[in-house]
Amino acid sequence: MSAGRVAGMVALVTGAARGQGRSHAVRLAEEGADLILVDRCADLPEVPYPLATRADLDETVRQVEALGRRAVAYVADVRDAPGLTEAVDDGVDRLGRLDVVCANVGVNAPAPAHEITEEQWQTVVDIDLGGTWRTVKAAIPHLLRQGTGGSVVLTSSAAGLKGYANIAHYTAAKHGINGLMKTLAQELAPHRIRVNSLNPTQVDTPMIMNDPMYRLFCPGLEAPGREDFAPVSQAMNALPTPWVESRDVSNAVLFLASDESRYITGVALPVDAGVLVK
Repeated sequence: MSAGRVAGMVALVTGAARGQGRSHAVRLAEEGADLILVDRCADLPEVPYPLATRADLDETVRQVEALGRRAVAYVADVRDAPGLTEAVDDGVDRLGRLDVVCANVGVNAPAPAHEITEEQWQTVVDIDLGGTWRTVKAAIPHLLRQGTGGSVVLTSSAAGLKGYANIAHYTAAKHGINGLMKTLAQELAPHRIRVNSLNPTQVDTPMIMNDPMYRLFCPGLEAPGREDFAPVSQAMNALPTPWVESRDVSNAVLFLASDESRYITGVALPVDAGVLVK
């Protein structure tokens, strides 16, 4: 077996219990990385679909360890700066270094802009944008102290590069992530730390595949399901697919984490099936 494209590295992944986060962790582990895994592991009243559980996070650990890599997992909310920082610090202490930061966590709560509640706005923006900032804030001191460069990958969205109806808070937060990325790329370049963002179209994860999202996209149906949602979603993309898989995004994470992208920084990379050219 080859050494792997990120062999010997340690990667931090937030939102790691399921969906894209688990996929990113496993893909990096397949290529030789050890993992620091963080997730809230509890539902939120402002989010209209179930969030990950501790059992989900434990399953991510199991999948990473099954690949022969180390994993340390923490239940922490990215809105809780002290708790998040403690988790990152302990993970780095236990695994010995930090090379890759994958700020992946995100939630959504679809509604027309004028119907979004204060609580929904605050929750989505503070997790998606604020949580991304707190993640890099906790991680950057380790990268600087280590002095060996690194790669920071922020999960934005196609909604960070264009507007979408009925998700004003999410769209605003994801646009903010791309602005944060560009500033961090400038600040950290002298330290050989690269910062980029990923901007997927709809991904086959629980954040997309849920009843509130189906009803949003299929308002004329009484009880729409995945099969009703698929053609509507596909019509948004240029390529003939209704959504991408988490592994499609994870492959881009791996590329940006590896030395294959050693001179790529400040880039908002779409993994979008052509949604941005429609």
